[in-house]
Amino acid sequence: MRFGFTEDQQRFRADVRRTLRSAEVRAAAEQATGAAGVEPDARPLYRMLGGLGLLAVHWPVEFGGAGRPLTDAAILAEELVRAGVPDTFHVNTIQIVGQFLLMAGDAEQKRRHLPALARGESFASVLYTEPDAGSDLGALRTVAEPDGDGGYRITGTKVFSLKTRFVDLGLCAARTTPTAGKYQGISLFLVDMRAPGVTVSMIPGIGDEHFHRVELDGVAVSAADLIGPRDEGWPLLNEALAVERTGLDYYLKAERWLDTALEALVDRDPDSAHAAHLEQIGRWHGALTADHSLAWEVLTGLEAGRIDQLAAAVAKYHSSELAQGIAAWAADIPSPDQRANRTRPAKILDSAHREAPGLTLSAGTSEVMLHIVAAAFDSLP
Repeated sequence: MRFGFTEDQQRFRADVRRTLRSAEVRAAAEQATGAAGVEPDARPLYRMLGGLGLLAVHWPVEFGGAGRPLTDAAILAEELVRAGVPDTFHVNTIQIVGQFLLMAGDAEQKRRHLPALARGESFASVLYTEPDAGSDLGALRTVAEPDGDGGYRITGTKVFSLKTRFVDLGLCAARTTPTAGKYQGISLFLVDMRAPGVTVSMIPGIGDEHFHRVELDGVAVSAADLIGPRDEGWPLLNEALAVERTGLDYYLKAERWLDTALEALVDRDPDSAHAAHLEQIGRWHGALTADHSLAWEVLTGLEAGRIDQLAAAVAKYHSSELAQGIAAWAADIPSPDQRANRTRPAKILDSAHREAPGLTLSAGTSEVMLHIVAAAFDSLP
């Protein structure tokens, strides 16, 4: 268990924080932040961050990183969110797809894709979820059929991915042997999102970030776009999902929303507006402290080469439920005047209330996380 940060980690955090406080970065972050259902293009901000070397610090230097520890990448993620940088591009491109390539991609795939991702010149998204499959990837119906020339043609529908209309690559799960068992015969591909046969449309929703529907109609991919062995995608997905479920990104949302609620309370009445909420504020802070420890327990394990499915499930469940709870509570904090004047806290908390319902669904539902925990206890002697 981690109870503090090393001097080197503290110096790194201070350097990152100093850079992110520059007027240029702050202005770009403000322009990239969505509000009232409008989703701006955040790619210019990420190109700036890539130029500053603040996207993939833990990747090897040859792939555009700085060769720093994975735990420093977590420190960077914390400071990006605290500086007001919208985090979806970073989570999807660097923490999920890029990390998956580092873990499972071959040398050529890494050379071909990782440097551009690290520079903020290319972006990626995940194409797992399907209309009738939901969180159960064993029920996916998308198929990748051999084209006779060593490549494949992918056909199917994917839903609920974020930022997809802006991205260049999709990490797609498809069945390469449909007659195999439920969790067999699945393969993973990198799909060019500008390729013929790819159609991206928005799904109506209440959040400031828009979900998308992706239709894949015989999309051509080469053998070089297959990640890992054919039909062996399920074990890779299990490892990748554990890496994705550190809980850190949800913790950071919860922290930001609680801080914003406190800001709204002080703006309402600096002397006494918060008095009626003191007990609940204390409980939220206690839960956030526990949440941070859970996330860093997973992160330090990953740094040491340990993938703990149980710890990741606990961290993801606790952090997403906590963030959702804080967002629901904070929705009633802004006063009518703050809402009417669209103050900064009122806008952030309104956006949080609309975003929060999806947090306990993404990266695996809360029910799936509880199932993982229950299964672990069932296996005890």
